[in-house]
Formats: sequence, structure tokens, C-alpha cells
Amino acid sequence: MGMVIFGARAYHHARLYENATTELVALQGVQEQAILKLEKFATTILGTLIKDKHQANFLRVQKRRSIEMHNAQRYTRYFMSLLVVVMLSYFFVSLHIFIFFGSLAAMTTLILGLISPVLMVTIHTHVEYLGDIVLSFESKGVIGSVVKLFNGGDMTVALVILLFSVVIPLLKVLALLFISIFRRNRFAHHIVKFFKMIGKWSMVDVFVVALFLVYLSANKGDVSHAEVEIGLYFFLAYVIVSMLLSLVAERMLWKQNT
Repeated sequence: MGMVIFGARAYHHARLYENATTELVALQGVQEQAILKLEKFATTILGTLIKDKHQANFLRVQKRRSIEMHNAQRYTRYFMSLLVVVMLSYFFVSLHIFIFFGSLAAMTTLILGLISPVLMVTIHTHVEYLGDIVLSFESKGVIGSVVKLFNGGDMTVALVILLFSVVIPLLKVLALLFISIFRRNRFAHHIVKFFKMIGKWSMVDVFVVALFLVYLSANKGDVSHAEVEIGLYFFLAYVIVSMLLSLVAERMLWKQNT
């Protein structure tokens, strides 16, 4: 329950951080920068007779963005701490109980990794007299990126990410849950074969993360800046936890059959 609460709070603040960044980027367009330059010029000429409203608003949004970023990171650390506690329970509980609760934790981590923002990409350029101008801004998670790729016609990349980042991880967690509950079921042999087949795809998750980052952080303008968000940490945590659970589950099934 604690992991769900901390995960939900981390996701909430990550979205607020994303919204604040969107608002901040909107203040860095060509028109907004032109207004800012005029306000600075007027302030220089008239002194305190005119208030720099644009700059004040920019600083206010920037401060809110910083607060939301720290909140998202804080709740993510709380979540990861509880995840470590769950994994350490390996030394204190039976294997099937560990796999059951570990699988629930992995499922929670995976869902957060899929729905949370993963990468924020800002493309900007330098315009004479105006300074740094933002041309475009985008922040997507795994699910949002799959939808965008499908809509954009990039079917191959979309299917690869959907298969290896969504479908197979979900099947892997469900298989672990099934094994932990029905470990003595008469279909255990088939479950073991299915489990081993899915286990072969463990390193593909890591490959997909790398592929996803390279694809989204590709240089599409004069200057691009990529910022990793909490969704990537959740997804990487899932990869590590699922690999450990796979090893423990294989050991449990081996001990059961000997």
C-alpha cells in the first residue's frame, strides 16, 4: 500500500513538473522573448516606474517547476526504498511468498514506468537580439510514445516498443504471480517452460530502454536538450526486480522438482 501511495504521489508531482515546464517553455517563444526584451528596455529607461511583469512571471513558474521536480524525486526515492525492503524480504520469508509480493511490487513499478513521463526533449535555437528561443517541447512516457508513433506512421518502432516494453513485461509479471500461487499445480511443467521462454527476454527490456532513449533524443533541430524523468527510473527498477524474481522463481521450481 505504501508503494502505491508513494508511486501515485511521484506520478502526480511528475505531471505537475511537466505542466510547469510546458508553461515555462511557452514563456520562451519568439513573441514572449520580444516582450521580455521590450520590458527590460523600458525598465532600463524608466527605472522603477515600470514593473517587469513578464520576468516576474517567468521566475514564479521557474520556482514552481523546481519545487515539483524535487517533490517527484523525493516520492520516487521513498518508493524505491520500500522496493528495496520488499526485495530484502528474500532473507526472511519463504520463496513463494517472496515471489508473490515481489511480483506485486514489480507490477506496480512497471505500471508507473509505463504511464509516467520518461524523457523530456526541448529543441531551441539562438536568435539575434532575442537570445535563446524554444522551437518545440515534448514530454512523453512509454504509452504516450507508442500512441504517437502509431499515429505518425512509425509502425515498426511502435510495435517493437509495445511488444518488448509493455506486452512481454506484463506477461512476465503475470507468469511470476501464477507460479507463486499455483506452484504445485499439475500444469507446473508447462508453467516452467513458459516461464523460461519469457525469461529469455529479460535483457531485451534493457535494449528497448536504450533504443527508446536514442530514438527520442535524436537531434531534430539546431539544439536539442533531453532530460530524463522518473518514468525511466521506474522502468529500470522493474527490469532489475523482474530479473531477480526470475532467478528466485527458477530456484523455487528446481527445489520443488528435486
